[in-house]
Amino acid sequence: MHRRQLLDYASLSVIWGVSFVLVLKVVQAFGWVGAATFRAFIASAILMLIAVVARRRLVFGRWLPLAVVGATSVAGQLIGLSFSTPRIGTAMAAIFVGTIPLFSMVIGQFWGLEHITPSGRVGLFLGFGGIVLLVGFPAVPVTGTFVLGCVSSVLAAVSAAFGSNYAHKHLRAVGSWEQTIGSFVFGGILTLPLLLVVPVPTTPQPFDYVYLVVLAGVCSALAYVLYFRLVAEVGATIAISVEFVVTVIAVVLGTVLLKERLSVVQVLGGAVIIAGCSLVLGLIPRRPSGS
Repeated sequence: MHRRQLLDYASLSVIWGVSFVLVLKVVQAFGWVGAATFRAFIASAILMLIAVVARRRLVFGRWLPLAVVGATSVAGQLIGLSFSTPRIGTAMAAIFVGTIPLFSMVIGQFWGLEHITPSGRVGLFLGFGGIVLLVGFPAVPVTGTFVLGCVSSVLAAVSAAFGSNYAHKHLRAVGSWEQTIGSFVFGGILTLPLLLVVPVPTTPQPFDYVYLVVLAGVCSALAYVLYFRLVAEVGATIAISVEFVVTVIAVVLGTVLLKERLSVVQVLGGAVIIAGCSLVLGLIPRRPSGS
């Protein structure tokens, strides 16, 4: 990656790492459906407004690919994270997010976009083993709520991985602004009916709206423009490896700011997941043959 791509990568890591704390605040005020729906609509509105003011020409192309990415990378991932984060904590939710490259590689292999090497197969085995350690040995009691949170996190990771590969395959000719605006519009539309079933639980306070706008404007609008640009330029799996750094930042913030607890085995599981993903992505160099 060249300098600008590295800057995008680093910025994305910090923004999404901090976003887990904001998600917790927003879900408490707007509910897990409201948090995802309002975040999607506000993010798309902010980008559209900036594009109009800057007289940026937007060419969206066909709506169906944008709807698919909106259903997966936006609706599926945001609903999953909004539902799971209050139930399992920001640190653990972030570790689950770190599994996205594993699922991305598997999906990419089926679609012919990726090739799993022998070390990649070992990485997949380690990664899924790390998930077992993460879920099976928590620092909190294993309740139905905890299990639902874990399942929701896994589904969010699968949705994100699917959407990234789909965008890389079908939206490479569409700009990152168009991808972000279009996918968030569709994501908001798809989650909006759920508000009839899961309404906003309370009257939000003024500062809750500040959290929501920051989450939507920075952690969604800006971050997804950077992310889709990386997907188009360096590929879905490499771009999504940013989740490793995101995981570290989010775990540190969850532990320090929110006093969340992880068991020793869970910390080991997180490390195993990151090691497995690193092997899948080819980030751990292999020894030259004969050495």
